[in-house]
Amino acid sequence: MTDHTHDARRHSWVASANDDSDFPVQNLPLGVFAPRGERPRGGVAIGDAILDLPAALQTGLFDGLAQEAAEAAALPGLNRFLDLGAGPRQMLRERLFEILSDEAPAAVRELAPRILHRAADCTLHLPATIGDYTDFNAGIRHATNVGELLRPDTPLPPNYKYVPLAYHGRASSIRPSGTKVHHPSGQRRPAGDSVPSFGPSTSLDYEIELGIWIGPGNPLGEPIPIAEAHAHVAGFCLLNDWSARDIQAWEYQPLGPFLAKSFLTSISPWIITPEALRPFRVPQTPRPEGDPAPLHHLWCEFDQTHGALAVDLEVLLTTKITRARNMPPQRLSLASTRHLYWTFAQMVTHHTTGGCNLMAGDLFASGTISTPEPSGWGSLLELSRGGQTDVHLASGETRRFLEDGDEVIFRARALREGFAPIGFGECRGMVVAGH
Repeated sequence: MTDHTHDARRHSWVASANDDSDFPVQNLPLGVFAPRGERPRGGVAIGDAILDLPAALQTGLFDGLAQEAAEAAALPGLNRFLDLGAGPRQMLRERLFEILSDEAPAAVRELAPRILHRAADCTLHLPATIGDYTDFNAGIRHATNVGELLRPDTPLPPNYKYVPLAYHGRASSIRPSGTKVHHPSGQRRPAGDSVPSFGPSTSLDYEIELGIWIGPGNPLGEPIPIAEAHAHVAGFCLLNDWSARDIQAWEYQPLGPFLAKSFLTSISPWIITPEALRPFRVPQTPRPEGDPAPLHHLWCEFDQTHGALAVDLEVLLTTKITRARNMPPQRLSLASTRHLYWTFAQMVTHHTTGGCNLMAGDLFASGTISTPEPSGWGSLLELSRGGQTDVHLASGETRRFLEDGDEVIFRARALREGFAPIGFGECRGMVVAGH
């Protein structure tokens, strides 16, 4: 499962990559960036720098399959690269490791002024054109917590443990980390009111999720078997499924989320590849005794033993007051992807069971990830128990839902003893007054 590119003893000649960075030489995530005043193109995060792939190609650093993959990844949208699949992706990873590791020859290091940019001087863009976006609900603890608020006697719907539930979201409003969150308005009907009114949401919330980038697709009408589903996943990111809970409560029956979610979805801009995450593959958490086994089309022994990830997910919050006082961001929760009820392969297979065709650059969301303990609940809806309980901040402020000026920060790390930690970069969003 692992190779020399995962060796924790190896360092990079880019010094910042060796300093507890999210992006050590064992990571090598891909994305789209633009130096100040220049056009977007593909790059690779390494420490606090970005390797400029078009510039590196011009120096002749690549050949063979690695060059083919680098040329695709150098474009201002990575769809073609995502479509190449695991083989070229692995070849590119190995060559990037050679270029950026501490054993790279002096001639390569001397190219630094031509091929490296300070990340702080660059703008990060969406890494691919997103054709379709699907939001799953695989975080069983979140689903249970919310269900207990709405349906105490039957918190989970009867189909939850048989089928990976999902809805099709709006791809056009997905934006990279740092995009401002314009406070949405819409119809809401507060408890006790007989008719709805229109105005700003009073229950704006975040949801911490893992984003799943789709690689090679499938022809219309040809489902992807569960044993082959992993080959169709090209990477991962952090995803904030911003939600206007009061608007959602009024509009979601009978067809599900609509305007309460479509105003913005934020993602971290770097694609963390499956190859980088190999050391952090873990068995799927066993289902509790009495839960049904997945139906045969969603069952694969390899997927059950290698299909989950050990990634810790952190939610932090700053406010106008905490920033004015130079206070650090306050952690609201710490969760783990181990708490997902369905694997990524099961999501891919289920999505195509009826013949739906996936395409390179499609994006899935895992569903909100929470733990059984309140310290790992992944939304304010859970932490405030449906807006009934205050969440206390170190500044003396309280929150039940988000206010203008609040900034939500997601971070994530894959951790395993004996391996270099792999970070995802941040997914940030600050709430500002609506239009």
